[in-house]
This record gives sequence, structure tokens and C-alpha cells, in this order.
Amino acid sequence: MYRKKNSEANEQTAFFEWAEYVNELKWMHSSLNGAFLAGDKVQRAIQMKKLKAQGMKNGVLDVFLPKAKGAYHGMYIEMKFGKNKMTDEQKKFAIDIAAEGYCIFTCYNSGEAIDAVKLYLKLKPEETISSACSFLSKNHT
Repeated sequence: MYRKKNSEANEQTAFFEWAEYVNELKWMHSSLNGAFLAGDKVQRAIQMKKLKAQGMKNGVLDVFLPKAKGAYHGMYIEMKFGKNKMTDEQKKFAIDIAAEGYCIFTCYNSGEAIDAVKLYLKLKPEETISSACSFLSKNHT
């Protein structure tokens, strides 16, 4: 798919296009918290009020995979682009859900998100991401 402009939305779209071909990801979904609201300021405020009434919450990370792997109950991905960082609300959410046993990644492009999911799906029972990546701290001389 041709993309005119690199953006977080385009990277997330590319990631979900890849995920369509992975059966284990059939229930992975987006929170759509970063969705663009159309219209003028008043119309956007009305749309936002309706979305919040329907359960949308600030700080919820972008992507959720409801599949237990390793030591985790499921996986969240926060997609960022460029120099963007997690907001304070996103950090609070990430800390709370990590304490509940969920795996969290922040990814800056579709390739990173794909690599994160592949790593997650390979976890053995009770294995964590840090134990799966223990090779990163070993001296390879």
C-alpha cells in the first residue's frame, strides 16, 4: 500500500496489514484513542464526550493482543512516531497494567511492532521478555 506521508497512523496501519496474515493475532485490536475527530472545535468536543461516555479512556495504549504468552496475560503496544514520547497518563496506565501481568512495548514504526509481536509469540511458559532477551546483556567476545 502506498503511503503519502510517514506518520504514527500509517505505521500502525502497516502493522495491522501485516497482522491480518497471522492467525494468532486475529483478536488483536486498536483502542483508537488517537483517532482523528472531524469537524470544528465544538463538533470534536461533542464527539469526544460521546466516546468517553462509551468507555474511551485517556492513557490506554494503542494496540492490545488478548493472548497469554510466557508469564503474561496479554500484550499492549504503544505506537509512537518521530520524537513523540508516552504521555504521563500512558505511563500510569503502562505501570498499572504491567503490575497486573501484561507485556508492554513502545514501538516507533511497524517493523518494531512486528518484531515485538514475534518475540512475544515465541515466549515459552513462564518466560518474560527480559529472560527471552538475556543474550543482550552477555559479553560476546
